[in-house]
Amino acid sequence: MKSVIRPFAGAAGHASAGGSLDDLRRGNLSVVLGLVHANREISRAELTRATGLNRSTIATIVADLEARGIVEAADPRATNRVGRPSATIIPTERIAAIAVNPELDATMISVVALGGNVLRAVRFENDRIPSAREVANVVAAVVAGMRPELDQQHHLAGIGIAVPGQVRSRDGFVNLAPHLEWVDEPLADMITAATGLPTWAGNDAACGVIAEGMFGAGRGQSHLVFLNGGASGIGGGVIVGDSLLAGSAGFGGELGHTLVNSAGLLCHCGASGCLETEVTRAAFLDAVGWTGAQADAPDRLVAAADLSESGRREIDRQLEFLAVALRNVTNVFNPGRIILGGFLADLHRLGGNVLVQRVRETALRGPGLTVDIVASALGRDSLLVGAAELAFREVLRDPGALSASQPPGTPIASTDAAVS
Repeated sequence: MKSVIRPFAGAAGHASAGGSLDDLRRGNLSVVLGLVHANREISRAELTRATGLNRSTIATIVADLEARGIVEAADPRATNRVGRPSATIIPTERIAAIAVNPELDATMISVVALGGNVLRAVRFENDRIPSAREVANVVAAVVAGMRPELDQQHHLAGIGIAVPGQVRSRDGFVNLAPHLEWVDEPLADMITAATGLPTWAGNDAACGVIAEGMFGAGRGQSHLVFLNGGASGIGGGVIVGDSLLAGSAGFGGELGHTLVNSAGLLCHCGASGCLETEVTRAAFLDAVGWTGAQADAPDRLVAAADLSESGRREIDRQLEFLAVALRNVTNVFNPGRIILGGFLADLHRLGGNVLVQRVRETALRGPGLTVDIVASALGRDSLLVGAAELAFREVLRDPGALSASQPPGTPIASTDAAVS
């Protein structure tokens, strides 16, 4: 029997059960749409088992979501079970979000539909480090260029931003994005003002762990760590017991500042020997002979045999320090799986089984023997798919807010709802 994936707590908001029939209906719509979204396709029979609701209630809820254009029935999957296969329900592309990931070298902007399906992506190259205001202006210009097509085909849930830095969870305020040189920037408010769309912001790796957990290499894992390596350093996202570990203000998961070298380089955070000072994208690209654009290509490949002797030494050095960080992560969080994204995924592929072996040798026996270490399955899309989840929370919480008669282009949520 297929394992049903459920949205992580903190990813998709669910309506309160409340006490009225309207509250109950809203809650049931939310739960069913959340399951369709997280699984990308799911049968009515699986929805019945996962929710505990009876078949007629599920049929009524699915019919309601279909009438609103949010889901649709697809050809039933072939199974080995006796009898007529149950209809498969999939999300339509009617609901979409704009996902943004600002970085040192480029700002990525994507259109993402429910189910984590990336429909379109634009890479805006930066000729220098962009300010928060410049990113807001770029997003506004790109969205304005897309808007006629978007308004014909989609209802926009809003904009989600995956920021390489510390983001205050309640309002998308960027406390610090050191490599971008941003301090105390009201980024979500800026983009809302520039686009007229509700906007949410979160840490990029926290977005990435949600995306990988629901749609990528972490599916089915309740305890998960995601480490992403980008131009702005190394960020971490942690899932504990199916819930995102955010911290009291949303700043949790800064695993890039794990100490890996007591005699290491000074980090911008004020400490020395942090992971992101010893394992860097720039040194990795030099070692493998890539440019930044090549590193972000979806079909990037490099073989260990192609490396120069100095390149091999640098890769080995970075693998050793990354292994120290992964040992610490394994001992502290006891995850079932560690997922590496960005250039860390390429570093892992080049190292073969090195990281797994080193963690097995140095971590505590219990957590060390049970953890998997794998590369991201979503690749460069993980941060953007996760950013879209920020914008989808409101429609997933209350699908009934979208009327079946609303034409494409009608906003789903007001800008007042843009609070992370």
